[in-house]
Amino acid sequence: MIKPFQLLLAITLIFSTFGLCLAQNLSANLEQSNVRWFGEELTGKIHFGDLSFKNAYVEVQDGVITGGSFVVDMSSLSVKDLSGGGKARLEGHLKSNDFFSVEKYPEAILKITQKAKIKDGAQTLFGNLNIKGIEHPVEFTMKLIDDNTALSELTFDRSKYNVRFRSGSFFENLGDKLILDDIKMKVSLHWN
Repeated sequence: MIKPFQLLLAITLIFSTFGLCLAQNLSANLEQSNVRWFGEELTGKIHFGDLSFKNAYVEVQDGVITGGSFVVDMSSLSVKDLSGGGKARLEGHLKSNDFFSVEKYPEAILKITQKAKIKDGAQTLFGNLNIKGIEHPVEFTMKLIDDNTALSELTFDRSKYNVRFRSGSFFENLGDKLILDDIKMKVSLHWN
């Protein structure tokens, strides 16, 4: 026969062990979180701007990111390095079929598929990135800064997602009109 103290101890151990195995879901504050993108021409000229999230969360267990999903509102694409007519023209062009076909593909989605490898506080994550209905595996880093903030960096090859305009992967003899295929993103996440 089990004594009451032993029963209480067993129940406590079961619940505390089960509690340690539960993942914590961190949901992004959509107003404070953002994506800063950078695109570069062969000449070294860089354009940059912002994108907003429709939804974003990560699952964390014992300080390690084990899963998550990020949905970007492609219609929020903005240019920050230009103003006036140049800004409006580039925003319209980036949203057009020459680039991201935003009317047809209003969302880009990144889903974490493999939990993190940790080095120097940064976690290397693996996932699938879907842009324009085309999905490819990607590797990126994320650092949990504190209980309220995370920073992430991701670079993707736009040519894999059929973003062709002035890409050396699709066109020859572009000279200094070539736009590099790698798009860099720096992400700031603030949790609710």
